[in-house]
Amino acid sequence: MLVRLLRQYLAPYRGQVAVVLVLQVVQTVATLVLPSLNADIIDRGVAVGDTGFILRTGAVMLAISLVQVVCAVVAVYVGARTAMALGRDVRGDLFSHVQRFSAQEVGHFGAPSLITRTTNDVQQVQMVLLFTLTLMVVAPIMLVGGVVMALREDVALSSLLLVAVPVLAVTVAMIVRRMVPHFRVMQKRIDRINAVLREQIAGVRVIRAFVRERRESERFAAASTELMETSVRVGRLMALMFPAVMLVMNATSVAVLWFGGRRVDDGVMEVGALAAFLSYIMYILMAVMMATMMFVMVPRAVVASERITSVLDTEPTVRPPDRPRRPAPAADGGLRGRLELRDVDFRYPGAEAAVLRGVSLTAAPGRTTAIIGSTGAGKTTLLNLVPRLIEVTGGAVLVDGVDVRERVPDELWAGIGLVPQRAFLFGGTIASNLRYGKADATQDELWHALEVAQAREFVERMDGGLDAPVVQGGQNLSGGQRQRLAIARALLRRPSLYLFDDAFSALDVATDARLRAALVPETRHATVVVVAQRVATIRHADQIVVLDAGAVVAAGTHEELMGTSDTYREIVLSQLSLEEAA
Repeated sequence: MLVRLLRQYLAPYRGQVAVVLVLQVVQTVATLVLPSLNADIIDRGVAVGDTGFILRTGAVMLAISLVQVVCAVVAVYVGARTAMALGRDVRGDLFSHVQRFSAQEVGHFGAPSLITRTTNDVQQVQMVLLFTLTLMVVAPIMLVGGVVMALREDVALSSLLLVAVPVLAVTVAMIVRRMVPHFRVMQKRIDRINAVLREQIAGVRVIRAFVRERRESERFAAASTELMETSVRVGRLMALMFPAVMLVMNATSVAVLWFGGRRVDDGVMEVGALAAFLSYIMYILMAVMMATMMFVMVPRAVVASERITSVLDTEPTVRPPDRPRRPAPAADGGLRGRLELRDVDFRYPGAEAAVLRGVSLTAAPGRTTAIIGSTGAGKTTLLNLVPRLIEVTGGAVLVDGVDVRERVPDELWAGIGLVPQRAFLFGGTIASNLRYGKADATQDELWHALEVAQAREFVERMDGGLDAPVVQGGQNLSGGQRQRLAIARALLRRPSLYLFDDAFSALDVATDARLRAALVPETRHATVVVVAQRVATIRHADQIVVLDAGAVVAAGTHEELMGTSDTYREIVLSQLSLEEAA
């Protein structure tokens, strides 16, 4: 997976990678030439007292060192830019792909895991590429070049490599093999600690209200301890690796000096050649050690790349149609936004029972259709099927006579104004949040939408008015204020179909009544579908649909249902007295 990911995302940067490879080859060759020149200075300059030879060879060494430094610096710079660019591209693709996910895919991976995959996992792959371009490219060149140069100095002494290199390679391989499973566990435990932390920050008020700080601290401590234990196991193996590498390197140096000293004493080898040979042995073992560093990082990057590609390879269940259709033009200037559900079924993957069963209803333009039912009846699920936040598993949802699965998603969404059950606001200002509904909305349009949504008064009281700051999620606003701003945002869009998912639940009765009255002239040319728990909110709707256990059990006006539907009558009388209901 790692190779596949790198091959795919490095394709636009082949030129930069080629430049890095050339520069690394040049600087590595320069590094390998220096010990040989140093040997010549010792044997042909110092030994015979030839000062001129020493100066000439020293000047050549300085020039080669300058080339080595320049190549190394440029290679690291270009390699770092390439690695960072790859990380940016992968993060961008992950973000874009996740944006296309339906609620089903997001629920499958979980928001904390998707965040970890987009940040921590991408960083692991990015760092491996950086070290590959700056260290790993050098290691094989240094290894092969070092062996060649060592053989040039003394073939017999080079036989020590037949022992040192395999011992070092086997030692590293055994340690790395034990590290891979721990890296897999580590990434999952990072997901876990992110999930716990995210949940606790979002639910801090509930935690304090129920005096559960100690329990939540223990839960976070448990997740943190699990991550620590895994990290300690990995750390122990890493701590074992480097002493093992150094032991092999130092033992090899001792062996070179022992056997090389004897060959110098026998007159078979010169002192300069022994010094050069020792340098080449160190280069070879340093190349193996650089590879060792990569072996530490690669297993974790492999796990990270698997997690990244699993997201990128997941096809959203809600996909654009191969042959999109558009609604026919409205005849005689007729209204748009007609919604029709035909025998709609929906079942969550792996669920034993369907959430919705055989639901059929029609919501016409210029009319308000309300949906009511007990908790868990499937009201929100039904509403989420219209903009294809989730996909029907049976039947069809039609907007303006066209199945939503045959519409281009952007065009479908452009005609829908959705106010979700939990009104979400983005970090920014009041104005920036409202302009999600209409990017080029004027100040007058913003204030008008706020006035209709009964939000103008509290916005005017805020410091800055439309420019008043909104923190992430709108946590500096009350639930009712968030709902009214979300309604204003939908109004700015001027859609042909409004979907209000229990969007008035946080409002007091008086504000609710004023808002519904103000909405009438604003939405008279559109289809309005309201999901509500409060009877007072929907009793004046043109059509009320009663859901029970995922099925439509009754439909009609308030007066009709009070006389024909026991389910509706039970809901009404649980909230109102008989006189109020009448």
